[in-house]
Amino acid sequence: MKILAIHTSSTNCSVCLLQNDVVVQELHRTNEKTHSQQLMPLIHELLSQFRLELSDIDLFACDIGPGSFTGVRIGVSTVQAFVDVTHKKVIGVSSLQGLAYNILESQDLQNTSYICSLIDAKNDNVYFGLFKKEKNGVLQTLEDLSCQNIHDIITLLKEKYDNQKIYFIGDGATAHRYAILENLDKTEFVAEALNLQSSISIGKIAYLLYQENPNKEYPLHPLYLRKSQAERALDGEK
Repeated sequence: MKILAIHTSSTNCSVCLLQNDVVVQELHRTNEKTHSQQLMPLIHELLSQFRLELSDIDLFACDIGPGSFTGVRIGVSTVQAFVDVTHKKVIGVSSLQGLAYNILESQDLQNTSYICSLIDAKNDNVYFGLFKKEKNGVLQTLEDLSCQNIHDIITLLKEKYDNQKIYFIGDGATAHRYAILENLDKTEFVAEALNLQSSISIGKIAYLLYQENPNKEYPLHPLYLRKSQAERALDGEK
């Protein structure tokens, strides 16, 4: 199965070609150009390397956010156009779940290990996801994906998961490292390189989900979790 995976919700614009769960090639750009300028050239370059057309792709995987509102819209609308043309299957994956999968790829976690993905949303706010590894490799979501104040997240974790070892990942974890360490005991922070969001984990999660239930539909809708900056400014919020 050939999978084309796309990530655009962070500063890293990333596209990946996978054969089942094996990465064939990943290309990314993290420069001053917008994702609208970078995404299609990256996809064209990736497919051209292997003399592939969009019609050769069996499954599209797309990061649906949360993260950059503009980036999410660019990725979702691009992949939706591909699906409309090719009539192939698509699976949307949250960026928080993608981050958590970075750890599964790098460490042999026990099924009792908890993974907390935090993406910085500014002004002490973070996009938050808490996951647990299942035996089949799929991540179980333990708390609703949300955007909250970091101190509320710490309080929640302390009240409900204080006796559990929690791995923290994402730029939100890096930004609030000291507050987390001061309030939670059994914590571990991943290597800095694992905090980078990319299309690789998005593609591998999509393959796992497809293998688990090939007939299940995964609607391709942006996952914002909070108002846009313009909407917050209009409402007088930070």
